[in-house]
Amino acid sequence: MSDNVNTTMNGTQPWSCPSNPTAEKIGITSAYCVILIFSLAGNTVIGIIVYKTKTMRKPINFFIVNMAMSDLLFPIFLIPWRIQTLYKDSWLIGGPLGQVLCKLVSFLPKVSSTVSIQSLVLIAVDRFGAVVFPLRLPLISSKLCPFLILATWIVAMAIFSPQLFVNKVVEYPEKLVCQLHWSEVFGESSSYEHYMISYIVLFGFVPLVLIAILYITIYLKLKSKKIPGEQSTNAGQQRQQRERNVLKMAIAIVLGFAVCLLPITIFWCILLFTDTIIWPNCGDPYFEYVARLIATANCAINPCICLIFSRNYRNGLKALFR
Repeated sequence: MSDNVNTTMNGTQPWSCPSNPTAEKIGITSAYCVILIFSLAGNTVIGIIVYKTKTMRKPINFFIVNMAMSDLLFPIFLIPWRIQTLYKDSWLIGGPLGQVLCKLVSFLPKVSSTVSIQSLVLIAVDRFGAVVFPLRLPLISSKLCPFLILATWIVAMAIFSPQLFVNKVVEYPEKLVCQLHWSEVFGESSSYEHYMISYIVLFGFVPLVLIAILYITIYLKLKSKKIPGEQSTNAGQQRQQRERNVLKMAIAIVLGFAVCLLPITIFWCILLFTDTIIWPNCGDPYFEYVARLIATANCAINPCICLIFSRNYRNGLKALFR
């Protein structure tokens, strides 16, 4: 299954609509460049802020930094290739280096997304323990964090390790192509479609349902929480306000992730169940471009959410400039 589906059932061009290809390419390239710059700068700043601010070295911030580091991989490996495919429909690099890059371009962005999903679940579990069981030991301690973070990467790389074997550069008379050869490696009995559907269910649908249940429980707990004693009212209100602010930031990150990946997930599902796409009108071909842009933009959105919803991150940013 090709990354860019651009043929109809009879192999001709999928649409014949008035357009300005040069303007479209410049617009998409500019959007990708903006996303790349904001992603590199924003996620790097998030990591530096947590590293330099001792009071922020808590599980939730460690998981946010884990997301930030994974979000750096996505644009670094994916955006240059996406821009290149706009202008030249072939793989540019041959030899051993070309083979390695072909595998990494497919492998690392998927690993990045999977690490982010697992980090979102861990953030939800951490908030659940802090709010629902405030008097107990935290469900996720600072000592446990490094092991959980390492586990997110091990799990993600294990799941997508087949990508390192099924993607390879094939030389045709007119060009080089980075292609997927699933059946050739795993046999005709194995299905790439089933593999991806299983991934979408296990690391897309199930985590989001679990996260929704945890945050709904947290919301109900905060809503029903009573503060005992008049003397402790101010301290209790301040603590609840901090919990609500952190909760708002965590929920905003989850919603941003879900909204950004929903269009591209829909597009993947269409590709999994159909060999080709027949575009019924002139607007439909741009769905793929928009879906890919929105999915990539999530890497740049997360740092913005942290700075908007968290005073600690804003203060840390000001401290960096000072």
